[in-house]
Amino acid sequence: MALDKAALKERIASEFMNLGASRQGEHSWVDRLAQAIANGVIDEIQANAEVQVTSGSSSGTYKVE
Repeated sequence: MALDKAALKERIASEFMNLGASRQGEHSWVDRLAQAIANGVIDEIQANAEVQVTSGSSSGTYKVE
């Protein structure tokens, strides 16, 4: 499964809305904050996460993309 910043942003924004935040209005930071969090999380995972396959012809360590 590929990591998707837009999908993660929507999921985070939805969680903020569940807590009572609003995505509407000129002063709402929900979308901008959700986008910043999604970008940071996915960038960190892609930069540092590794998957170890311990057996079979594909054994080895692979970066997460």
